[in-house]
Amino acid sequence: MSDISGLEFPEDLKYTPTHEWARIEGDTAVVGITAYATHHLTDIVYLEPPIVGERAVQFKELEPEGAVESVKASTPIYSPFTGEILEINEELVDAPEMLNDDCYGNWIYKMKIEDPSEIDKLLDVEAYKKHAEQEEH
Repeated sequence: MSDISGLEFPEDLKYTPTHEWARIEGDTAVVGITAYATHHLTDIVYLEPPIVGERAVQFKELEPEGAVESVKASTPIYSPFTGEILEINEELVDAPEMLNDDCYGNWIYKMKIEDPSEIDKLLDVEAYKKHAEQEEH
């Protein structure tokens, strides 16, 4: 069992139960993975980003692409919202290990938010911390 007390949880973000974060900028969400995710994945070696123009569905795996791989495991990336993938972070695709250094400064993709009411289904920082602590036990 590991300790999450040393991990960062920015208060201005929304979180998914599957450890993605979303920064909401108008009708766009900037999406990445949390410190909890990078802590458990350890050394990230590969990022398979979603495809620009594809439509994502809230809390579903990104289809047909979207995964983060480390020396330990491969995990799918889930979407915090329903909407179109607008942009991917090409710099991160070329250097996925940057997620280990700064997971909140290095976003993975940007997407259009089709239904703003879906924001209410995401976790705030306190609910996400509680969720991460429960997963540890």
